Amino acid sequence: MIQRLGICLLTLAAMVSGANVVCQAESHALLTRHVRDVVANGEAKPVGLLPQTQTMHFDVVLALRHKVELDNFVQAVYDPTSSSYHQYVTVPEFTARFGPSQEDYDMLIAFAKANGFTMIGGSRDAFDVQFTAPVAAVEKAFHVSMTVYQHPTENRTFFAPDREPTVDLPFALWHVTGLDNYSIPHSLVVHRDIKVKSNATTGSCPEASFCGSDMRAAYYEGTSLTGAGQNVGLLEYAGFDIADVNTYYTNAHQTRTFAVTGVSTDGSSVNCLASQGCDDTEQTLDITQSGGMAPGLTTVYVFVSDDSDTALLGSMSTYSPLPLNLSSSWTWSPADPSTDDPYFEKMAAQGQTYFEAAGDSGGYTENSPWPMNSQYVNTVGGTSLTTTGPGGDWVSETYWSYEGSSYGGGGWGTNVDLPSWEVSAATLCESEGGECSTTYRDVPDVSANSQFSFYVCADQRACTANEYGGTSFAAPMWAGYIALANQQAAAAGDPPPGFFNPTLYSLSGGDGDADFHDITANGGASTFPCVSGYNMCAGWGSPSGDALINALAPTGPGFSLSANPSSLTITQGSSGTSTITITPQDGFSGSVTLSASGLPNGVTASFSPNPATATSTLTLTASGTAATGTVTVTIQGTSGSLTNSTTISLTVQALVQSFTLSASPSSVGIAKGGSSGTSTITITPVNGFSGSVTLSNSTLPKGVTAQFSPNPATSTSILTLTAAKTAKAGTSTITITGTSGSLKATTTITLTVSALGSFTLTASPSTLTVEQGNSGTSTITVNPTGGFDQEVALSAIDLPSGVTASFATNPTTSTSVLTLTASKSATAGTATVTITGTSGSLKATTTISLTVDALGTFTITASPTALSVAQGSSGTSTITVVPAGGFDQEVTLSASGLPSGVTASFSTNPTTTTSTLTLTVSGSAATGKSTITISGVSGSKTHKAKIKLTVTAS
Repeated sequence: MIQRLGICLLTLAAMVSGANVVCQAESHALLTRHVRDVVANGEAKPVGLLPQTQTMHFDVVLALRHKVELDNFVQAVYDPTSSSYHQYVTVPEFTARFGPSQEDYDMLIAFAKANGFTMIGGSRDAFDVQFTAPVAAVEKAFHVSMTVYQHPTENRTFFAPDREPTVDLPFALWHVTGLDNYSIPHSLVVHRDIKVKSNATTGSCPEASFCGSDMRAAYYEGTSLTGAGQNVGLLEYAGFDIADVNTYYTNAHQTRTFAVTGVSTDGSSVNCLASQGCDDTEQTLDITQSGGMAPGLTTVYVFVSDDSDTALLGSMSTYSPLPLNLSSSWTWSPADPSTDDPYFEKMAAQGQTYFEAAGDSGGYTENSPWPMNSQYVNTVGGTSLTTTGPGGDWVSETYWSYEGSSYGGGGWGTNVDLPSWEVSAATLCESEGGECSTTYRDVPDVSANSQFSFYVCADQRACTANEYGGTSFAAPMWAGYIALANQQAAAAGDPPPGFFNPTLYSLSGGDGDADFHDITANGGASTFPCVSGYNMCAGWGSPSGDALINALAPTGPGFSLSANPSSLTITQGSSGTSTITITPQDGFSGSVTLSASGLPNGVTASFSPNPATATSTLTLTASGTAATGTVTVTIQGTSGSLTNSTTISLTVQALVQSFTLSASPSSVGIAKGGSSGTSTITITPVNGFSGSVTLSNSTLPKGVTAQFSPNPATSTSILTLTAAKTAKAGTSTITITGTSGSLKATTTITLTVSALGSFTLTASPSTLTVEQGNSGTSTITVNPTGGFDQEVALSAIDLPSGVTASFATNPTTSTSVLTLTASKSATAGTATVTITGTSGSLKATTTISLTVDALGTFTITASPTALSVAQGSSGTSTITVVPAGGFDQEVTLSASGLPSGVTASFSTNPTTTTSTLTLTVSGSAATGKSTITISGVSGSKTHKAKIKLTVTAS
């Protein structure tokens, strides 16, 4: 805390003084990944570096605070049993509770200024700061190299960092958007094959194509709600031209009353002209589809960025006025998908509803596009709609396929776990053959028309009919539809439904729920089976009139029901319970009478209390002959004319009489030689089992016997284990099996047999000399004591480099010949080799002194062999090592027989070739003759040479 405060004070001081540096801080890795997989695995090959002076545009995102608290808050906000239900936070409240601190935000800006960044946007509410800076400054600040790579699948290059960025700040940042352009965002609008004639449709726009108003007539089927007072926010990676929107309304003979406002989230242009290479097809259809569903909207805000997902989402979650109804028909691929989740979770906490188009390339598994499978996104799939005629009612609907090809997106990836609110639906879907994942997030959640049946005006050209389709159309429809629900909630003084998936999945537990059109026809082709109820083709389906609106935004007093747990498993002859919670809405205070339907044969339901005002305990009881399997039980509550329902997934499993075995103790230790140990085997009946059980054992070690008393048994039996003298010492697992007719059960016991007595080891000889490239042997003897007669496993350790050991008999009960083999490159010298013997828990060791001699031999010579040296002088002789037989080791030289007053030194010692011997005679050395012996030693080899020395008077 003190260190952090010091850093903060220094930083603030630098800011106040206008200094260009901030104090040095520990470098922190960012909390999300930035290196692309194709860069990390080498699939993308580097072709150069970004120019150091090139300007980069990037968005630095700070981490949220109190993440666990935020997760718990969002869960409670969408839990109808919580006191926090639908008690959303405002943008400032979110920032105060969960956003970055002002201190950290200011410190980031100071850091950026010190590194030469220019701030161009962002806000603390959006927990981001947008900058521009030269490549050189970016590389220095984030400790990366901005490298250019060849794209592995596209005919283009891309830039990206060569490593994970780090920053010299006292806290970790969340992400930096704009450090690569590997993934280019693209819209999900699709143009049909121009060679194929579109099927005739029943729309009211030119050529019988669908207008946005046709979708309102088919899916809402009413007129009272128009979206009045509501705003829609659209995520767009390019701007728009209002002329195209106006052309659409003119040609459709309709009047647009809502405003369309472009919002640049990072300085990107909100204008889009085909003459300048910009295509506004997606942007225009998003405007007209959301406005067609909710013609009374106040404003459609078009949030624009050329390439920054965080700039878009940050602006959409902080803009004032805050749009509650959001839609995206684009897909993008950040290096780390979790990059965007803080924004999606923020939207949920603020009561915003974010719709994402599911995609237009059929189903997908294990590799979902982003952000379709985020757990905080409402994902919209595609269907093919038929109506009664222009501006007419809904008639039928199938999964979106065309000319035998599957288009409607949906599926699952492996980067988002299955949310708790989706478990029941996914389990039921999977059990019915719908191929839903019960591990990962399944999409879509809902769906709407996406067939090639729409009227589109774009790019300042002639409009088209029945040519474009895609879940691009379905997502903004849903944003308009939920605007109707938000209008109704606001009129009643209620909060908006917000991220309504937890509510949606609770409402829609039964097949063909009244809130939706259940889409079960595959339209001619589909990736997944279109089973009843929730499926991977269309989620829960398309909206059925105002039923879903009334469920999400009830008018007048009412109530909702929820079950906890929402799935039960009971066995024939037993029961299970679930708590049914009644949540009042809009001042409801009456009692609710509960009933259950969809019960399998032999299962009964009772509620206590019933009627109830708050909670009631539902007890589901299965008779001994109840039908087995999994069904959906619908719990309905009635209070006067008000009704509501919830569902429980009930599994009835067959009653199977059986038993289990257990052993106490489960570990037994005995000594060999006739000793015994016991364990009590207990038979525990399951589901009323009352027969006798015959016990047996397997995997007994040699020399051990087992006896059960009694056998057969009905409750317990004593197992006695006895080890003979011939038993093998050690630990083993014994399996106990109980059999009664066709029933079987097992348990295990860990048995340890200890040996009698002990043993020691000896080695003969205990000293070995082995020449490189040769081997030597020593006999290792096991010396038993106290009756020991077990096998001993031998091993050798501390071997010199290049020496290997092998035992002729291993394990052994008596002797084993150890062979030590030295390779030609073995290290010469003397080492102590330890021989270890192991038998069960017993161990003993002995040692061998091993000398590895160099290969071959050598001699030494002296030249000259006679020296005459005067007192006070010195003389030299060259000592030469003469190798033989491949000898190549160092030889250590020494001199002996030196007369008094004479010393010897060698210029190189040890040596492999020559060394100069210097004999130094002191001034007081005695005159006369003597013989000096020169010794050369290498390993166990010693050779000598002699030099005759005459000391003369000075």
